[in-house]
Amino acid sequence: MALFTFAWEQRKLGELASVAMCKRIFKEQTTDRGEVPFYKIGTFGGTPDAFISNDLFEEYKTKYSYPEKGDVLISASGSIGRTVVFTGEKAYFQDSNIVWLKHDNRIDNNFLKYFYEVVQWAGIEGSTIKRLYNDNILKTEIKLPSANEQKAIGYFLATLDHLITLHQREPQADGDD
Repeated sequence: MALFTFAWEQRKLGELASVAMCKRIFKEQTTDRGEVPFYKIGTFGGTPDAFISNDLFEEYKTKYSYPEKGDVLISASGSIGRTVVFTGEKAYFQDSNIVWLKHDNRIDNNFLKYFYEVVQWAGIEGSTIKRLYNDNILKTEIKLPSANEQKAIGYFLATLDHLITLHQREPQADGDD
């Protein structure tokens, strides 16, 4: 018995979403200690080395694009395609170097995270470009299952990732018993 019977629909990401990014922060607006972590491309997914004031954070968060909890942030420069799921913590991200898809929930973010791990971005295969432009993202094709199937696939892959992580933490037997 088939669990899912819906055909997967091939679409371009630009038909489903737009690229969003935080408002630009200038170097003089940052400090090496502070209230709100500011992630640049070099610290994305790691430990921040710059901070912005809470006042600037609140102003920019209110006036400009800001990710929602669960959005999958992606590096668009340097190590293209590195992802971080935004957990809603107080943080700010470097404008066009760290982006996310703003969508109407036709794409499940957990499914999207795993799509990013295997995607061939439109227009950059075989290129020496170390930049993922909005146009590359929006023209990239995705095969999209139904919403329920996306959730099931995303959940399955997340569970598998978790089990792999747990297994990797276990002490390895060395055979010298």
